[in-house]
Amino acid sequence: MYAALWRLLPGPWWLRVLILLVVIAAVLYGLFWYVFPWVSPIVAPGEVDVE
Repeated sequence: MYAALWRLLPGPWWLRVLILLVVIAAVLYGLFWYVFPWVSPIVAPGEVDVE
């Protein structure tokens, strides 16, 4: 699967790596600024009691 995705990306290997880094940074940005704050009230790790 990763080989097929690698072949779909345009350009030489260094441009493919640059594209992947930008995509990874965009995904992390979306997670930290939109997904994690939205999920935080639902999953309250401070309210866990182990008896």
